[in-house]
Amino acid sequence: MKKNFLYAGAAILALGVTSGCASVTSEQLDAVRATAEQALSEARAATAGAEEAKRIATNAQNTANRAAQAASEAQAAAAANTDRIERMFQRSMSK
Repeated sequence: MKKNFLYAGAAILALGVTSGCASVTSEQLDAVRATAEQALSEARAATAGAEEAKRIATNAQNTANRAAQAASEAQAAAAANTDRIERMFQRSMSK
């Protein structure tokens, strides 16, 4: 977003400077406009890319959270199984 303002500001400044000169040609003005439009287009593309990267990162974080939850549940199940085996072993040893 800041880049958009930076490019727009640069384009306005360039237009302001060139419009004050009597020797500015329409080709020069068109070149400045083209540069400003290209900068705006690139800034929009960068914003879209950043939004896509954010969406992918959010999905990756959600997947990691689910994996951590599954690992925690598996660890709890393993601990419960260990306790059951220990109790069975103790019963068989006491007989």
